[in-house]
Amino acid sequence: MNVNSSQSIQSSNPLGSISSRRVIDVSKSSSLDADDKKVEQEQQRRDQSLLSRLRARDREVRAHEAAHAAVGGSLVRGGPSYTLQRGPDGRSYAIGGEVQLDTSAVANDPEATLQKSNQIRAAALAPAEPSPQDLRVAANASQLAAKARVDIAVQRRNEAQQANQSRLEEAEASNDSANSAETDSENNIAASQATQNQSVPAVSSTDRLQSNEPPAAAISNFMSSAQPESAQVRLSQFA
Repeated sequence: MNVNSSQSIQSSNPLGSISSRRVIDVSKSSSLDADDKKVEQEQQRRDQSLLSRLRARDREVRAHEAAHAAVGGSLVRGGPSYTLQRGPDGRSYAIGGEVQLDTSAVANDPEATLQKSNQIRAAALAPAEPSPQDLRVAANASQLAAKARVDIAVQRRNEAQQANQSRLEEAEASNDSANSAETDSENNIAASQATQNQSVPAVSSTDRLQSNEPPAAAISNFMSSAQPESAQVRLSQFA
């Protein structure tokens, strides 16, 4: 009986056992929900931390590449271009970037090459925190500038030598012209003297003696040697 009675109790109260099982299941479900919430909260915390890092990195990368582009100016050949990563919020954030610069030398113009290399170096070092690649570009620009300075020195030396050679040639040409003019002048003077010598009549010794005589003696000699018919001709001219 007792057994039957107990059995009947168990059988007459079947919900009890079911109710007890339900209480156990609800307890387990509450525990799982709490764990899920913890996992979800941890995931949200990680997502928020990642978003913060992505946003900060995006701002840094874009400012970095913008500094390159601003200082690079006309030397920029491409970019800025970015490497993107999708965040937990579904948006894309820049985690890397680059700007392409023309870093070649200017052909046959070391002065322009020097100016260009200085601009390249300034563009490479423009960001607040240059990357290792930026530092390599700046170092290459410094080497390019050093070579340009050597080329400028050689060019100026060659120009100075050419200028000196031109001055020497001009001086020699001037001296040749002066010597030629002097020779022509001497020839002209000699020719003039020869012409003068030819135009002056020769003076005999007799004429020189006569020219040295006193005027009265000269007149007397002339009158004594004069012919009578000559005097008549002269008188007839007065008639």
